[in-house]
Amino acid sequence: MISPLDLTHSNFIQQKIDMKTKPKGSLGKLEALAKQLVLIYSQGIGERSLSSMQFAIKEPSISVFAGDHGIAKEGVSIAPSEVTGQMVANFASGGAAICVLARQLGWHLNVVDCGILTPVPMSNVVDSRLGAITAPFHQQRAMNLAQLEAGFVSAKRLVEADIQRGCNLFAFGEMGIGNTTSAAAIFSAMSGLPPSQTVGQGTGVSQEVVNKKQRLVKQALAKHKLDSTKPEEVLLSVGGFEIVHIVGAILAAAEAQKPIVIDGYIATAAAILAIAMEPHCKHYMIFAHCSNEQGHKKMLDYLEVEPLLHLNMRLGEGSGAALALPIIQSALAIYNEMASFSDAQVTQVVK
Repeated sequence: MISPLDLTHSNFIQQKIDMKTKPKGSLGKLEALAKQLVLIYSQGIGERSLSSMQFAIKEPSISVFAGDHGIAKEGVSIAPSEVTGQMVANFASGGAAICVLARQLGWHLNVVDCGILTPVPMSNVVDSRLGAITAPFHQQRAMNLAQLEAGFVSAKRLVEADIQRGCNLFAFGEMGIGNTTSAAAIFSAMSGLPPSQTVGQGTGVSQEVVNKKQRLVKQALAKHKLDSTKPEEVLLSVGGFEIVHIVGAILAAAEAQKPIVIDGYIATAAAILAIAMEPHCKHYMIFAHCSNEQGHKKMLDYLEVEPLLHLNMRLGEGSGAALALPIIQSALAIYNEMASFSDAQVTQVVK
């Protein structure tokens, strides 16, 4: 069960932010982000203690979940499914974009095999396999209930292990050839939007392939007759093994009352499912960026959230979430270190 944020100290926190040496609201999204973070980190703390407390990001963790998709056999990507395993090896060797960003910015990186065609025999790849590949979801359910439940259990264990390590900020990325098609099917099922508005170019496919993806998603929606009030059914029918893990990890991190940085299109599809399952988990989410994948802005609008960044990225891997870390750290630094008008003996101008 995920608890809603206790807003008892909301006015105190807002007043502290407003009394910094700046015009009210002049730091824009940083101010709202600082308030959200302090609200999360101050759960269960009395106001007297809160007035003198400082907050910091500790041991931030980003997990890249990888899984293969049966729908990829229909030619929905520029790459074959074998590339998923090759990229997992690249993650484990430290050569991918997310590895570079994690090293540069100070993220602890987990690489997780959730079910890829060819396992990668490297000691730093976490084995959380639910199978080798999902079923082609335009023909049958992508997975069974036992696989979904096992993915949730495994994701929770990973989150708990990171918390034991001292982590208080989570982000989740993904790798899986065909997973933008899965994410589009999830979004259409949950929002009611037609595939023409949710299916995009993914890895950069031609319009002909986009049209094929739209037909396959439309076929899947007609076959499974999905209901947005039953998000588990949506995940079972058109999800992926890596998406199952992201949903499970979001729920586990929110249950532990830790902030969660949401990445791009696939991660946001997982967030939509998690919120439908446990609405209070949205309070713990920070939306990192708006990707260039067609449909992602519609997802953010559907959730009524604003991202921190818009860099025309569409890589996945958690790369957008990784880049949000300095902004998150800056928001807390402003809260902790910026002088108030009275501290600095600066005259406050009130309009």
